Parts: sequence; structure tokens; C-alpha cells
Amino acid sequence: MLSDKRIAVAILNYNGLNLLKKFLPSVVKYSDKKLSNIYIIDNGSDDKSITYVKNKFSEVKIIQNDNNYGYAGGYNKGLSKIDYDYYVLLNNDVEVSKGWLNPLFELLESDENFATCQPKIKSYYNKNKFDYAGGSGGYLDFLGYPFCRGRIFDSMEEDFGQYDDKKEIFWSSGACFMIKSKVFKKLNGFDFDFFAHMEEIDLCWRLKNLKYKNYCQPKSIVYHAGGETLSDNNPRKTYLNFRNNLIMILKNDNFFYAFPKIFIRLIFDTFASILISIKKKNIFHLVSILKAYTIFFLKIPKIIFSKRVGLSNNGKLKKNILPFQYFIMGKKRFSDL
Repeated sequence: MLSDKRIAVAILNYNGLNLLKKFLPSVVKYSDKKLSNIYIIDNGSDDKSITYVKNKFSEVKIIQNDNNYGYAGGYNKGLSKIDYDYYVLLNNDVEVSKGWLNPLFELLESDENFATCQPKIKSYYNKNKFDYAGGSGGYLDFLGYPFCRGRIFDSMEEDFGQYDDKKEIFWSSGACFMIKSKVFKKLNGFDFDFFAHMEEIDLCWRLKNLKYKNYCQPKSIVYHAGGETLSDNNPRKTYLNFRNNLIMILKNDNFFYAFPKIFIRLIFDTFASILISIKKKNIFHLVSILKAYTIFFLKIPKIIFSKRVGLSNNGKLKKNILPFQYFIMGKKRFSDL
């Protein structure tokens, strides 16, 4: 049955007891209760997360998955049991601010072709700076490297209000974004094979290929802690990011451009793997990137024959090549591109 409220704020959780204690109170306090219900979608936690929520926040609804299906599978399974006009997918390490929900809702309500909308996402630990995961809206360069208004690679800008305009973007951040439920269902949700990382970019790319639009609404502000579930120093995170990015390019980009781009990416990523391993003093990051390419090449037939469906190639990428502009030209801010 469709709820009389319009929005489900859905927080995916896996053994996030400490994060829920820290961040859930702001979500409960600042979410419009006339407009929304809050859900915890739990991926089979065994750390008493659910007991805590039941005891402290009786108004929060709980959906329990029987296993850890990752970000993609966890949300797909959980949201299939929730019937609202809009979903807000919110990480369990995000602090929201007063009035954060309504600007997102009002923007998506204003146009049938607007599919997703993210807030301005700032760093929880340095609230004057943009957060790595989304900033003030995400983009992809010509080779498929993601970047944001306010963040290019590892360079985060201070927020002076320079990106406070409502703007169409390429992708909305999985840390926090609103999506029309009918559109999410039309695309069968996230690609389950991604497990975690970049699945929201893949989703937004598929939306754009179907001529929907993604937006950033900076009137809404949230603060993301980041790296709380899987640390940046974890080689598995490196593996998932590189593997999923390659899959995403072959799935969604113009077919005749995809393979030349992947060849160029192989050159750039070889250098990147060495730099990452040196910077993080862990050779396993190099191994993870090599593994990502190996698994990707093995998956090429499956990607071509089962995942490239109904493309219109409406999701145009930026023409710039980010590694060249960042590392050679020294352009570290979005406004410099």
C-alpha cells in the first residue's frame, strides 16, 4: 500500500551501531515528519544496531535483509518493500541540517524529467570544505573519471558559496540523494554486480541515457564523515572503485568510444596504481588495480550482451581529460576546468 507520506528516508546499515548513535539523531530531528518516514535497511548486522534503534527511536521503521548484500543489493532488496513516491538514500555516516529535505523534494516535484537530486555535501570533519563523495554535484570526464563541483581527485575546495546555484549534474552522490521511486523501479534499481562503489554513478548514467536529468540543490546541506564503512586505505575499496568504473564505461558509453577509452585508461591507471601504492605504503593497492582489470576483461562478454540495454547515449561526458589537467596543468578546482 502506498504511504500517505511522500518520502521514505532510507538508511542502509551494516554493523553501524556507533554511526547510528552519532548520526541518526540529526535525521530524526530535522526530517519533515509530515512529509516523510525514516527507515533503516539492515544488511544482516550482528552488532545490536537494530536493538539500539528499536529502543531509542520507536518512530524509525526497520527492514531486515538476511545477509550483507552491499550497497547495491541491500538497497534493491530493502526498497522493494517500501512504497513511496520518493526515496532518499542516505548513508549512516551523514549528519543532516535543519530544512534539508524539503528543497530536494520541491525540486524533483517541479519537473517530470528530473529524476534525482542531491544536496550540497560537505565534510563532517572540516565543515568549511566540500566532501569527497559528491561536493556540490558530480560529473565524469571524457575517460569516465568522476569529479565534483568542489572536489577533483583528492583536492577538496573550501566552500565560499561558489557552487550554490541549482544546477544539472551528471551524477548524484550515493552518500545522500533523492530519487523518484517510479524511475528507480523502471531501471530495476542498482546493478547488483557492483556490490559497492560507483553504483549511483552507473544509475545516474543510465537515467541520462533515458533522457532523465540529475540535479544538485545546494539549499539543502548535509555533512558526510566518509570512509567509515570501508577505509580509503583498504585495497578492496580500490579494487571496487576501479573495477566498477570500467564496467560502468562499457555499459553506458558509446560502444565505439568505450574500448579506446579503456585502453587509454589502462595507461593512466597503471601509473595511478604505482602512485597510490607509494602514497598509501601498501603494494596491495597495485595488486587490487591489476585484479580489477583482470576481472573486468573476463566480464566483457556479459557486459556487452546483458547490460547494454536501451541506450540512447544521451549521457554526454565532459570533453576534458582530468588526469592531464590535474597532474600536468595543475588545475585543482572545478572552476579552473
